[in-house]
Amino acid sequence: MTDPQQQQDLRHDEVLAGTTTGLAEPSLDVTDERQNSLWSDAWKTLKRNPLFWIGAVFGLIFTLMAIAPQWFARGADPRSCSLSNSRQTPSAEHWFGFDQQGCDYLANVVYGARSSLIIGVTAVLVVLLLGIVVGAIAGYFGGFTDGLLARIADIFYGLPLILGALVLLRVGPSTDIPIINTRGPGAVALALALFGWMTAMRLVRSQVIAVKSSDYVAAARAMGASSPRILVRHILPNAVAPVLVYATITIGVLIAAEATLTYLGVGLQRPAISWGLQIDAGQDLLRTAPHLVLFPSLILTLTVMAFIMMGDALRDALDPRQRA
Repeated sequence: MTDPQQQQDLRHDEVLAGTTTGLAEPSLDVTDERQNSLWSDAWKTLKRNPLFWIGAVFGLIFTLMAIAPQWFARGADPRSCSLSNSRQTPSAEHWFGFDQQGCDYLANVVYGARSSLIIGVTAVLVVLLLGIVVGAIAGYFGGFTDGLLARIADIFYGLPLILGALVLLRVGPSTDIPIINTRGPGAVALALALFGWMTAMRLVRSQVIAVKSSDYVAAARAMGASSPRILVRHILPNAVAPVLVYATITIGVLIAAEATLTYLGVGLQRPAISWGLQIDAGQDLLRTAPHLVLFPSLILTLTVMAFIMMGDALRDALDPRQRA
């Protein structure tokens, strides 16, 4: 076989495999086309799903509420209080009434979205970082490395999310460990992430194991591509779909977990503004001022449901069996 024929055959193999070499630059990347087709089909499915739009609208509203709370607080300052207004019920002028200190409750509930969303999104980013890195290494290299990392994940699985975070936040202030020695949003987000990364790791690991035996990965390895390049360029793009679904749902789960930890007294502390703190403060006044528990609980529930609905819709859209 002549050299031009060899180069032509190599170019053909690269096009089929979705890889490139120094011999030629293929005009078609099968991996990119496969991903484009996947997301294009998923978007077509999402556009027809009313649950996705309901979740997306609520998610957008609460995100804007966290970014610019002054737009939703009707000009009220959550720190401006007067005891003469203590526990006043909702009215046309003050939609959510006043809390026990006489602070406008609408402003407090609105400003509470910022802390909850910051903690939820930050924790999910750390979860994704740990899960993708550990899962990719375990799935790609296998053997002893896979076994060791899987056993470490099993140890963390033995500790429930809330219990593990509660213990860490309880002992954190007595240590000199940065971030953990405070009760700020960073400490709560890190505590939730450290006990919540294992499912993301298992998802990435299983996807990497399934994808690494594909022909285009074998072709890339035969062409001399390094392991990091194969993981980043060829394997992880095909493993991102289930992780994205998991991340969307987990934002809502971790927001609820943050409110639970704060309610139990180990999360955010005053003078922070948080839905968990508001529910905790209002529980003793449930008979005389039920709105102090009702409104933050309602907004918390809607926020969690919004992200879970988007995650469920995204899961159905990315599942080829559902599309069929």
